[in-house]
Amino acid sequence: MTVRRWAETDRATLTRILPEALVLLPIGATEQHGPFLPTGTDHLLAGEVAARAADRAATVLGTDLVITPTLPVGASDHHLPFGGTLSITPATLITMLTEILSSIVASGGVRVLIINGHGGNMGGCAAAAAAATNAAPGLTVGHLDYWAAGGADRDRWSVRRSCTGPVPGHAGEFETAMIMAVRPELVLDRPIRSDPPTAGSISGGAAIHGSAVWKAIDGYTDHPERATAAQGQELLDELVAATEAAIIGLAQIELAQEESAE
Repeated sequence: MTVRRWAETDRATLTRILPEALVLLPIGATEQHGPFLPTGTDHLLAGEVAARAADRAATVLGTDLVITPTLPVGASDHHLPFGGTLSITPATLITMLTEILSSIVASGGVRVLIINGHGGNMGGCAAAAAAATNAAPGLTVGHLDYWAAGGADRDRWSVRRSCTGPVPGHAGEFETAMIMAVRPELVLDRPIRSDPPTAGSISGGAAIHGSAVWKAIDGYTDHPERATAAQGQELLDELVAATEAAIIGLAQIELAQEESAE
């Protein structure tokens, strides 16, 4: 079927196709990514994964796919001290996503997959999905953090195992490799660094948050200097394939429900 960009499609076409279509809603952030990656890393990668996965899924689905504009700003207050960051509060994020989901419903949409590219958005995406579906019982919303696509299967990916740092980390080997694969001209020289403290380290099972954690590692994790474009391309391919499976799965579940209801 067809992959359409919401912003490039006329209102009559959207009104006609949305009741049967699956809407993809990519969201990321604009925030500091160390001294060498672009501030748009998160929304660039979320949008890229969504677009590539949609193109692949469309070849096997009988459902139109509609991609909304990628939301480029998220909850990034913890990066504000470094500069170069645009941020909204978590409460504003939930409101923004809930109202966008409501707008999709008002236009006839009933199925949405949020594809998130920023760790700080995770809770907001889940909360907005719950709020929107409670307000519109006919709406189904999926939420996927792109780096987690594939579920337990991702632990067997060769490139994931090759990353020496955390996945996704922040502006570390994982994200740097991905940007090197899709926008290499935006990657600046990466200094070789000694092992930094771990951001968000775990103590007794608790994730630790605080400005001191980010300051101690200069706003980026692990070893970005170890990343390669080839590594990033292989990882991107795996993530796109896994996201494609999520798109197909959501479309097929909903289609099956509609058929059984008939």
